[in-house]
Amino acid sequence: MLLTIGTTHRPATDLGYLLMKHPDRVHELDLPTGRAFVCFPEAGEERCTAALVLEVAAPDRRAAPDGFTLGRFVNDRPYAASSLLSAALNKAFRTAMTGRSKERPELAATAIPLEIRIPVLRCRGGADLADRLFAPLGYDVTATAIPLDAGHPEWGASPYVDLRLDGTLRLADTLHHLYVLLPVLDDAKHYWVSTDEMDKLVRAGEGWLAAHPERELIVRRYLAHSRALSEPTLERLAESDDLVVADSVEDAPREDADEDAPALAEVRRTAVLRALRDSGAQRVLDLGCGPGALLADLMADRRFTEIVGVDIAPRALAVAARRLRLDRPGAIAERDTQRIKLVQSALTYRDARLGGYDAAVLMEVIEHVDESRLPALARSVFGAARPGTVIITTPNAEYNSLYAGLAGAMRHTDHRFEWTRAQFADWAAGVAAAHGYTVSIEGVGPADADLGAPTQLAVFTAAGGVA
Repeated sequence: MLLTIGTTHRPATDLGYLLMKHPDRVHELDLPTGRAFVCFPEAGEERCTAALVLEVAAPDRRAAPDGFTLGRFVNDRPYAASSLLSAALNKAFRTAMTGRSKERPELAATAIPLEIRIPVLRCRGGADLADRLFAPLGYDVTATAIPLDAGHPEWGASPYVDLRLDGTLRLADTLHHLYVLLPVLDDAKHYWVSTDEMDKLVRAGEGWLAAHPERELIVRRYLAHSRALSEPTLERLAESDDLVVADSVEDAPREDADEDAPALAEVRRTAVLRALRDSGAQRVLDLGCGPGALLADLMADRRFTEIVGVDIAPRALAVAARRLRLDRPGAIAERDTQRIKLVQSALTYRDARLGGYDAAVLMEVIEHVDESRLPALARSVFGAARPGTVIITTPNAEYNSLYAGLAGAMRHTDHRFEWTRAQFADWAAGVAAAHGYTVSIEGVGPADADLGAPTQLAVFTAAGGVA
């Protein structure tokens, strides 16, 4: 079995530091199923490739997964990538999977260009399933079905594919994706599946599995179709999707604030609505809509003819439905029910349902996403969905010193980061340049002469409109 991991990151030989393997040596590991080797067929400044080779001990005397008696002696295990390769990957690159690197700590936390190749992969579901599993994670997927016999095309395709994945991700994230999804594609685990596998799956799937559109299929296949294991695991993942409700320091006014001044949340929504109207948008996405405050304002304005609220959390969507009275038949006019719909989706995954809209809003959303996942969010929103206008608001970290008692902390317990004006401007400019947009930024809320406004608002405009 063979799996290769390549990069064009400069210097490319940093891949050895991330994998904790020296490119000039062949590394050998003993496994219960045989022996694994890690080597570097190429290791230069511009390109570096690591190869994981697994030699399965023969004969394989365990019962074949399909019940074929001779299958324990005659099988594809030494040749086709399967759950055995996943186990070898976990042992060979265990330190890399933690996301830590003693020599390159910053690089371990950085998304880098990666090329994954598995020339023979057992794939029950074919090339289409490989695409459905890996594409939402931010990969460009090339899965080519391998014929049973090239000399007899009429025999059709074999159960194997030649898989290539290209993407810009953290290496640790890619290793976790492979660790989970190789057994899922194989759909025939070759070791005893116990309750320990539930915890392994949840740990390896942290940050991506709960929101994956094929979550149920992944869980059931990984846990060998055991309902006793799958159902509790799916419940754990569903709980992790729930909206984190926490008070924001913005809810408490500054000591010197005007008591009659509108709340910052209201001022922010007003600014977003103005930007939407200025863009001329009629069909609007509210990405990360939460309990639906902005959706209610959009519904009140007839110029918005189609409104889609999107959130990862089912509970947030349920609250939004109640707020908009969508949960009560006849509570609102039928023409209004036709203008709006609520969709569960994760913004770091491509979703074909979100393509082709006039505008998208991410109001106080990006700071709830791990910084390492922001490239995936940008690809799905600006690259895949590509609305004509994207409006993003986020806190201005410089302004935080004006909030009593904040003392260097962030405004909300669920924020992963808060940016200064310069940091937000740099990120926005990079996203705009990468995806063919122009961007303008303004402050929202009562501004301080030195620290700026409490909220930053960016308006991205696509070159040439909606793709």
